[in-house]
Amino acid sequence: MDIHPKITPIYQTSVFKFEDLNELELYFSEPGSRYLYSRNGNPNSDELAEAINRLEGGAGAMVTGSGMAAIFAAILAYCQAGDHVLCAADIYGGSSTLLNTELSRMAISVTYVPFEQFYDLQQFVRPTTRLMLVETMSNPLLRVANLGRLSEECHFHGLKLVVDNTFATPVLTQPLALGADIVLHSVTKYLSGHSDVTAGAVVAADESIAARLKQIGIVYGLTLSPMESWLAVRGLKTLRLRVREHSRNALAIANFLADHSAVREIYYPGLVQHPQHELAVAQGGGLFGGMMSILLADDAEVVNTFMRRTKYFPFAPSLAGVDSSLSYPLGTSHRALTSEQQQNLGITTGLVRLSIGIEPLEELMADLAQALD
Repeated sequence: MDIHPKITPIYQTSVFKFEDLNELELYFSEPGSRYLYSRNGNPNSDELAEAINRLEGGAGAMVTGSGMAAIFAAILAYCQAGDHVLCAADIYGGSSTLLNTELSRMAISVTYVPFEQFYDLQQFVRPTTRLMLVETMSNPLLRVANLGRLSEECHFHGLKLVVDNTFATPVLTQPLALGADIVLHSVTKYLSGHSDVTAGAVVAADESIAARLKQIGIVYGLTLSPMESWLAVRGLKTLRLRVREHSRNALAIANFLADHSAVREIYYPGLVQHPQHELAVAQGGGLFGGMMSILLADDAEVVNTFMRRTKYFPFAPSLAGVDSSLSYPLGTSHRALTSEQQQNLGITTGLVRLSIGIEPLEELMADLAQALD
């Protein structure tokens, strides 16, 4: 009986069988024609990688066991011992921890570049500098990088541009089309979208780098399991619909919070008063995503009261699920930074990050209103 499933089945196996030695040799002589071992590749992870690669317009992609694994693979694709990396100062705390504590053990050094100096890198570049790592929209203050301008500056100095596109997603921005060399994602967030998967993805603009990424994934064991891949593919199918609804809800909530007396500052690129609003319009096609941060009074008890009072915004150290949530950068994502670094970046006691979900807007608005009031 022939079976033709509409949805790719879950290939929940660690190994694949061969008939004889001839078939084994075909695996090595005709890459991609057969599967050997699930760490090296499986139908589910290949399907996910190909789907994300299409969305980002790349030459090839690899999916990983987490977003952190994706960042690690992207840096190793270009760097070896003795090399130097530039990194945006305003970036996810896990990225800086990886660079500071682990890649430094591999003799890869890092210099952090303030947002205001992105487009004049001369003073930061060394003979050993290989790449610059940035986010399309920074975590947690939602600063928007001009990727076209930044890619020109990087390439002028012979650097590769690696962009974490997790907050924006390819629905808003496609960094490769703006000159980036690698784009990466924490698939755990918007691409999967349902808070039930931990995964990452790396997409390259060049086929040789895509092949190098796959080699790194196999050798270091960074690749993704069949089950996680299958779940992420399922979530990816509604990405465009979800991002539009996240964005619609977030823009309405941002306008409401901007006028609330309890909110001292709001960081959301969809607001006209945001410093990079016009750039966000140009790079995002009129959508601004579902992430924002708000500044309450710099008093831990004020923040605690707000957290306790919310009903639809549970305190959870992640983001971008269909359900709304909130997080606290000072105590979670950027906890490893020094107090001076936190203050310099504006990550203070009163800063709360909101991930706006796709629930009915009126419910979210009413919940935030009563929690703040």
